[in-house]
Amino acid sequence: MTSTFTFTSGGERCAATHFPAAADGPRPVVVLAHGLAGTQDAGLAPFAEAFAAAGLHAVTFDYRGFGASGGTPRQVVSLSGQIADLHAAVDAAKALPGVDGRVVLWGISLAGGHVVQVAAQRADVVALVSAVPLVDGLAAAGLAAKHHRPTQLLASTGRGIASAVGSKLGRPPRMIPVVARPGEVGALTTPGAYEDYLAVAGPTWRNEVAADVVMELGTRAPAKAAASLTVPWLVQVADFDSSAPPHAAMKAAFAGRAEVRHYPGDHFDLFPGKPFHEPAVRHALHFLGRVLDRTPETVH
Repeated sequence: MTSTFTFTSGGERCAATHFPAAADGPRPVVVLAHGLAGTQDAGLAPFAEAFAAAGLHAVTFDYRGFGASGGTPRQVVSLSGQIADLHAAVDAAKALPGVDGRVVLWGISLAGGHVVQVAAQRADVVALVSAVPLVDGLAAAGLAAKHHRPTQLLASTGRGIASAVGSKLGRPPRMIPVVARPGEVGALTTPGAYEDYLAVAGPTWRNEVAADVVMELGTRAPAKAAASLTVPWLVQVADFDSSAPPHAAMKAAFAGRAEVRHYPGDHFDLFPGKPFHEPAVRHALHFLGRVLDRTPETVH
């Protein structure tokens, strides 16, 4: 039976959920991190439930300023803040009953890059999985230019600059939708993104994010940390991804000596209810079943 708990990051309370392992004895824990403006009630539970059913503890959580977690201002994406939250979530997950000290990081979309950075900074991570990862902000900007009209990109960038400047002057951030339909202003406006995200959105999820996220993502470069990884890594690539550039994910995977799985779909096609969700989960479980057998029972 799942249980909720909290942990502290940056002086704020973060909400989390523990999915206990369906197995006796100490077991590893998988810490799952969501993507852009994602909340733990927006599509993460089916992944966590699959890990728990396979005999692994699983933990989902909300970043500060999102979902059921504390923190202000709300709906503002801070890459450094989310990295810190993931570190804090790992520390809290390791203290849960039945966890043997081994940590697996699983991240989707934006967090597919977060897990690379965090794994490169910790000695207790024994494996990681990146699903449709966003690992290069500049490459993502180039991909966006192919899928959006220049006027639409200028409108989003203009709002982002105004929000960033306003924040430095102490003003509330300007908001834009997380997902919108093609031709509208939003962080993600590729065909189907609006419908796909809302299909998994939970009650705490809000379709708004501070507009300066477009500036923040431009600094995104977790691919640089890939070469320093020393643990097994699975990268799950959607070959027709219109949000997270597949070529950037493949480049990072090569640098990190990762195992790669390909799916002939778009960015959201690995989410629950979509055609490649079950294969992606099955491949992740197969990967972890192999690599965890080769790791020690405890990590000191």
